[in-house]
Amino acid sequence: MILCIPTEEVNFLNIFSIRQVIMARVFNNNSATDKTIRAIDRKREQERRFMLSQAFKNAEELSTRLVQRLIDRHIIETTSEQTMRDLFSDQLRNISNMEEFDIQFKIAPLRKLATDPNFISLYLTQFIIEDLVDHPKVQDIFGDDLDIYRAVDSVLSKIRPS
Repeated sequence: MILCIPTEEVNFLNIFSIRQVIMARVFNNNSATDKTIRAIDRKREQERRFMLSQAFKNAEELSTRLVQRLIDRHIIETTSEQTMRDLFSDQLRNISNMEEFDIQFKIAPLRKLATDPNFISLYLTQFIIEDLVDHPKVQDIFGDDLDIYRAVDSVLSKIRPS
């Protein structure tokens, strides 16, 4: 694409402005690229909604498996497994009603923890690290962020679409 500037306007432009005009890139909207990006966004949103609905529907089962996995891997020591199941079940149900901003804000410190992370696993990992550590029924939490994420994701990967 050739950029034409009328000669009367050139007189008013200084050298710096001419350089900016010459170096400026012209981006053409490519409908095929836009269509592909929209398709990817739609697919991700569908996956997100599917995962949230599965987390809500299967909250009891997932929370039972999750608590057992965390105890088996010696990540959580607790005085009440039932309380832990109830807490995780509540979190799995409530996340489907949360605003996207609130979820992203909660998982922000862990976004780069894993490649292609499960956002629900990140959310529950952050819940364990920030909130559960101060719970009266929790004696101690062991492991680093990645260990906790892997344990949580090993259970929640079942609700992720293939």
